[in-house]
Amino acid sequence: MPVAAMKVVSELRALLGDDAVLDADDVAQRSAGLFRGDRLKACALVRPSTTDAVSLALSWCHANGVSVVPQGGLTGLVHGADAEPDQVILSLERMAEIESIDPLQRIAVVQAGVVLQTLQEAVADSGLMFPLDLGARGSATIGGNAATNAGGNRVIRYGMMRDMVLGLEVVLADGTVVTSMNTLLKNNTGYDLKQLFIGSEGTLGVITRLVLRLREKQVSTNVALAAAPSFEALTGLLKHMDQSLGGSLSAFEVMWRSFYQLVTTPPARGKPPLPQDYPFYALIESLGSDHAADATRFHAALESALEANLIVDAAVAQSEADAKAIWSLRDDVLQVAIGGIPIVFDVSLPVARMEDFVNDLAASLSTAIGEHKYWVYGHMGDGNLHINVQVQPQNHAAQRPVIEALVYGKVRGCNGSISAEHGIGTEKRAWLAATRNPAEIALMLQLKAALDPRGVLNPGKVI
Repeated sequence: MPVAAMKVVSELRALLGDDAVLDADDVAQRSAGLFRGDRLKACALVRPSTTDAVSLALSWCHANGVSVVPQGGLTGLVHGADAEPDQVILSLERMAEIESIDPLQRIAVVQAGVVLQTLQEAVADSGLMFPLDLGARGSATIGGNAATNAGGNRVIRYGMMRDMVLGLEVVLADGTVVTSMNTLLKNNTGYDLKQLFIGSEGTLGVITRLVLRLREKQVSTNVALAAAPSFEALTGLLKHMDQSLGGSLSAFEVMWRSFYQLVTTPPARGKPPLPQDYPFYALIESLGSDHAADATRFHAALESALEANLIVDAAVAQSEADAKAIWSLRDDVLQVAIGGIPIVFDVSLPVARMEDFVNDLAASLSTAIGEHKYWVYGHMGDGNLHINVQVQPQNHAAQRPVIEALVYGKVRGCNGSISAEHGIGTEKRAWLAATRNPAEIALMLQLKAALDPRGVLNPGKVI
């Protein structure tokens, strides 16, 4: 071990305890995350169990000029938590306590390392729900969700992560602890400081604790998979269901035919509840409070959609198992990694531009790179599409820049966003100007310089 690395480990262990600091050899035993075949790299991995310990670690790293990379559940897809061998990883895995759940105020106070699914299940026992939901719910952490402003499946009804955070505690680069654990739904007193850190990907501070807004648990769930004959019918279906369900529409997920075929054909485990030859499939979910009335309204909305030729077929879940089976199709995104290397994009687009975007990109990809596979799905209800292009390993290095230029160039032409929910990390940093203007980027740089003047927090990410 190099002398510098030995000093980092020994001095951090002296501050935090031997079990709180892993050395480079131990770090290398850990996976780098989703879709990754490599291992973590760092001179040390710090696992504090309190905010004070986080403060001590950051203060030491700041004073010694050692860069720190915060990590959550490692479910990100833009290399926002990648570390180099001379950097320290700061993991919040031992700060995983749900400190309190208040059913009357409808809030939860949690540490940043709490896993999303763990929180969902805990608040459900109190008759409440935390509405953020995404495929990586079993490993994504609340702190990581906040640091990346996660979106997921129910944004159309409940918004992004920043809409669910009332307060937070954050440790700045120099170890300063800023505690703003607001528990009020309305608190209009000056700058809303928490919003600086939500979505900043750990570049401005490390989130350690959060106050989260909860909702009343919905007692009825209606789920259907519907097939639409055209994109025009699909957009009409979205408006029709939202209007007909009286505010209870909680998800409107779309799968293009190729993705539906992928997740309903072996080796995928999913079974096709509808034939595989329709052009578009919409997963529709409604959450409500009256089993009988909600089911009646849901079925009536689908029947009127069929009469209006907005759908041509539908499979309605008759049980919780049916609903899970339908959702499992949309969540089976790992299928895009079988047989090649997936290059994944999450973009925001005006709904009216989506069909032309997808078709134009398909044509451009065929011309530019030749053989490839191409799948599209996403949260159409909030304008978010996931674009997946699979190439062969031997072509990846040469073809990736070409594919990125095509995707992001077309996103810019549609006045869209290069990131809907995954963030920027290092993967999209060079393309930030496709979405943000020079004045915005200059202000981001000023904020970074003010809060992290030595540039030790997650350097090279976002900007």
